[in-house]
Amino acid sequence: MSATAFDFEQARFNMIEQQIRPWEVLDARVLALLAQVKREDFVPEAYRALALSDLEIPLSRPAVEGECMLPPKVEARALQELDLQPTDNVLEIGAGSGYMAALMGRLARQVLTLEINPRLADMARANLARAGATNVKVKTADAAAARFAACVDEAPYDAIVLSGGVAEVPADLLELLRVGGRLLAFVGDEVVMRATVVTRAGEASYHSEQPWDIVVPRLRNFPEPARFRF
Repeated sequence: MSATAFDFEQARFNMIEQQIRPWEVLDARVLALLAQVKREDFVPEAYRALALSDLEIPLSRPAVEGECMLPPKVEARALQELDLQPTDNVLEIGAGSGYMAALMGRLARQVLTLEINPRLADMARANLARAGATNVKVKTADAAAARFAACVDEAPYDAIVLSGGVAEVPADLLELLRVGGRLLAFVGDEVVMRATVVTRAGEASYHSEQPWDIVVPRLRNFPEPARFRF
């Protein structure tokens, strides 16, 4: 084994034991995936040495605000909250480099991931192809446009995950959930945001939980509430 490969494997072990487990991620399936899916293969070459670090990884150089991979512990806990099953049909909004979609593809039946930036969409496609993620489809689209028209064809979904922050969860997006399905989003303003899990309990009823605090970059073009002005 080369020195470089040894360094990544040691860093991966440290990531799981020092970052992931202390953040209350104990699901054996999730921990196994983090060991199997090579995160460094989804990181731009310039930042590859930082792939397993506890920080946001820029996906552009120079860095562009909002275009990043979330810290590994955030991705891992989000994956645990979703509790994906082998029969699940999953929607992700914000493909980024494709890493989260690759993880979800290992647990679910199929994943559709939307990316507004064509360059990032191409990056995700290439990364996912190299990883052999044949049940993951990347679509270049503004998910929030026209009442989520780009998401409708594959609906209903058993799980929906928003990979960036939003001011609130749009009702049009919740309607794309199957009864019993769940949506995970990071909701609020930059100072105070909460990981939010919404479960569709019935045709017109939803149950919401906010299990942990987090601050993440905003998703582009999602509606913002009107601000009061004098």
